Amino acid sequence: MPLDPALADRIAESVAAGFAEQIAHTQALVRFASIRGHEDAIQDFVFDAYAARGYGPERVALDFQALRGHPGAGRMGEGHSRAPLVIAHHRPRDATGRSLILQAHVDVVPPGPADLWTHPPFDPVVEGDWLFGRGAADMKAGHAANLFALDALARLDLQPAAPVILQSMVEEESTGNGALMAHLKGYRADAVLIPEPQDEKLVRANVGVLWFTVVVQGRPAHVREMGAGANAIDAAYRIVGALRALEAAWNADKAGRPHFEGEADAINLNIGRIEGGDWASSVPAWCRIACRIGLYPGVAAAEAARAVEAAVRDFARTDPFLASAPPRVVFDGFFAEGYVLAPGSDAEAVLAAAHERATGTALESFLSPSYLDTRVHALYDRVPALCYGPVSRDIHGCDERVSLASVQRITTAIALFVAEWCGVEAISRA
Repeated sequence: MPLDPALADRIAESVAAGFAEQIAHTQALVRFASIRGHEDAIQDFVFDAYAARGYGPERVALDFQALRGHPGAGRMGEGHSRAPLVIAHHRPRDATGRSLILQAHVDVVPPGPADLWTHPPFDPVVEGDWLFGRGAADMKAGHAANLFALDALARLDLQPAAPVILQSMVEEESTGNGALMAHLKGYRADAVLIPEPQDEKLVRANVGVLWFTVVVQGRPAHVREMGAGANAIDAAYRIVGALRALEAAWNADKAGRPHFEGEADAINLNIGRIEGGDWASSVPAWCRIACRIGLYPGVAAAEAARAVEAAVRDFARTDPFLASAPPRVVFDGFFAEGYVLAPGSDAEAVLAAAHERATGTALESFLSPSYLDTRVHALYDRVPALCYGPVSRDIHGCDERVSLASVQRITTAIALFVAEWCGVEAISRA
């Protein structure tokens, strides 16, 4: 049943009434420098926020053995986070509506050079409509929106008439293993909403992602005898050329792939880090290049990994140096397949109505050429997985920021979505 317009207006007013508190909560989240492996403190903060509202949170440890047994798990190295997930539950008196997972992640990417930021990256400054800070958009504003959407209902003495699970994840930025761990632990719902910064649009299709490192072994020599050595850094640059050829081939292979045929470069190869050598006057004996590449939905990560290995191996055989010193490819992070959100679900229809009420515009959908945790719910739980969130600028860059007006609209849309999808019941004060 469509949401009563009078109730919808009251919900929007309640979101507005609590928005100053929501901004302060978001700023508190941004102050935590929760880069990979350093999320324990922010998860404690989230735990306390959920507990204060009576949601009975629990800490869920990552089970590396269980993760290794799943084909969608990212590869786990020394840098993998050991911080727990925080899972909290709203349980209705009478479960008459449809259940929902509201999910967000607390891990953020490193801030990069501090001198390129207008403000310190973990100082959540508000200027006009923008809240600045690493993670402000990706995705601590969405994390707060999940919680404050429920708060907006509570201010009206209402609560969802169905189970709602709040999931605070780690490892979204590097493996996706946090969301996968929640799946392996059996947390399920009829739909999932993840408010990543998507410019108030719904993600229709999402690429898979591989992380890998190419390891090149050279032969050291003094620069006066360069010909006697073998430069591993030079060789690594040549390998990048072979990987660019693979990227181009994958981008050209888009015929018959819905949502990708009109995209020029949805499959992106990023050379994210390079390190090598020991001395400016020595021929470098080693080099490592850390890479990320996307893959189409429906392409298994293992299949794409074999193609990457073959591209490096086949090129090495043609290279005078690499033929005798073959490089190694090590997969060390994302090993994830993409997904397509099939149109026509009830969940999408409810979100579209909520979005239109909150923004006054029709809900648009688009292709996202990045990793999203919604892939876990779409691929393995087979439920509508909705990724939809606020307007942002420069995520993963310097001066990352999120539009506060957009955050308020998105929070209103989430609250309206919860009210219609789950239904509402009066909070018992007995």
